[in-house]
Amino acid sequence: MAALSAWFWNERFWLPHNVTWADLADPAPGVEYPKASHLLSALPLALGIFVVRILFERFIASPCAFLLNIHAASVHWRATPNPILEKVFTSITKCPDWRHLDGLSKQLDWDVRKVQRWFRQRRNQDKPSILTKFCESMWRSTFYLCIFTYGIRFLWQCPWMWETQHCWYNYPYQVLTPGLYHYYVTELGFYWSLMFSQFTDIKRKDFPIMFIHHLATVSLISFSYANNMLRVGSLVMCVHDASDFILEAAKLANYAKYQRLCDFLFVLFAVVFFITRLVIYPLRILNTTLFESWEIIGPYPSWWLFNSLLLVLQVLHVIWSYLIAGIAYKALVRGKVKRVCCEYRPRFSETVVNSGPDFRETVVNTGPDFRETVVNTGPDFWRLL
Repeated sequence: MAALSAWFWNERFWLPHNVTWADLADPAPGVEYPKASHLLSALPLALGIFVVRILFERFIASPCAFLLNIHAASVHWRATPNPILEKVFTSITKCPDWRHLDGLSKQLDWDVRKVQRWFRQRRNQDKPSILTKFCESMWRSTFYLCIFTYGIRFLWQCPWMWETQHCWYNYPYQVLTPGLYHYYVTELGFYWSLMFSQFTDIKRKDFPIMFIHHLATVSLISFSYANNMLRVGSLVMCVHDASDFILEAAKLANYAKYQRLCDFLFVLFAVVFFITRLVIYPLRILNTTLFESWEIIGPYPSWWLFNSLLLVLQVLHVIWSYLIAGIAYKALVRGKVKRVCCEYRPRFSETVVNSGPDFRETVVNTGPDFRETVVNTGPDFWRLL
């Protein structure tokens, strides 16, 4: 085990030339550098965040939903219990094609339409209520707003917020401050909590993709902490948190049927997203990680790894921005009624387009962390679910 740990944390890979882990392990009195062991505190924090979320949804979000006349809708038509169809539904497909429908109708001696009706009713049983969606979005919106506010207030006083060269001066001998530690560990704890809660949250079609995304996010935050790239990492986190709470707030407005507010918030989300992901991120963050760091500290193996991942993230930003712009174009220019569902996070994961009288579904997986957005591109322009 010790040999595996030594191989993984090879200082020739993770640290600049002529720097060793021993140099960071024994700082001067009153000085502390990041250590991988610090990240263990994120695990109990993740559990605490998960408990706070449960209490928040029950005692704050639910009463707010009731005040807005949002209630848990009961399922009026439940599928008749049928072991054969239930087995097909859970283990084979929830939307059987004509071949399956024909075979099941013969096996059960049912009419094909009756089998179709059973699957439709069974799918409706699993659909989360508007109340459940409202509570989940209110929790996420509240957390994203709080962590973004904290990040802005903290970074406002930091020199690397205004002059990104400070991300690399005296690297990796940069002191760990309490504010930076709390910011990093809270973000890491939240993403750990998302990995836990994903098994109890609203089930979406992109579950495996989102799980991998959360795992990748946890890994990036953890490695950048252990590598003491906290300064530039804090900028990356702040940029990605800037638009998330606005999207969740737009979904809340849609659930409460405040359509004009929903429209305004979605437009605001799109503007903030474009500015942060297509302007600030490439011109400030990628510029400092690719060019300023090269001039100040020079490249080393993990430098190439982190910059490669940041460039991949920028490619995803362009794809997600294209999807958002496409929705806006269809709404404002064509005026056609379509239904577009997009899983956002920074993060679109899934786009579902329903079109035509029979509402056939086309599913396009386009990458991780966009939360669910449903947009009716008709006369009222935007609808978010």
